[in-house]
Amino acid sequence: MRPMEFAEVIRRRRMVRRFKNQSLPSDVVDRVLANATRGPSAGFAQGWAFLVLTEQADRERFWPFVPNQTKHTPEVMNAPLVIVPLAHRTAYFDTYDNSLRMADWPAPYWFIDTGMAALMMLLTAVDEGLDAFFFWLMPPADEIKQDGRVAAHLDEFRSEFAIPDDYTPVGAIAMGYRTDDLAPQSPELSSRRRDNATVMHHGQWNGSGAE
Repeated sequence: MRPMEFAEVIRRRRMVRRFKNQSLPSDVVDRVLANATRGPSAGFAQGWAFLVLTEQADRERFWPFVPNQTKHTPEVMNAPLVIVPLAHRTAYFDTYDNSLRMADWPAPYWFIDTGMAALMMLLTAVDEGLDAFFFWLMPPADEIKQDGRVAAHLDEFRSEFAIPDDYTPVGAIAMGYRTDDLAPQSPELSSRRRDNATVMHHGQWNGSGAE
């Protein structure tokens, strides 16, 4: 398959929740994972890691940790590849020799950079003729608002997969081939996309900028 033009990759990217039960070529998986590490990171800290689940038995251990997704879109469980991007805050403090306090960071770049790595994988999937779905790791919907339940859920996830405590999952990516009967994306979504005039502020927030 010939690589797509970059503009086509951007245009075609969407969240697909319904997958065929069809395996992926190992070289495709390798390219998806390799491109994750090409994302930018503050101070080149590279404060990320990735739990990669290609074996069915390992994915079966994973699905109970995303009950809201499996309940509403069970065909997500057909995805032959699941990747959990993990943010590692300690890497950033080590990179900057602990000279910065938590309050000094204008944004938690361990999450930002890991999210960028996730986007690199989502775009690579499209370029490889695949589809992907980025979603969160959460307890059942009726438990989410219970005090401490989300944190406990993530601790249970770390324990199941022997992930160190200082690595935090930012979500998960299911990847594979979409089902043949997947409906086209609803035009209603396009109508809800905010236009540039709404979100772009040239020069200053509310007007003309420098004169």
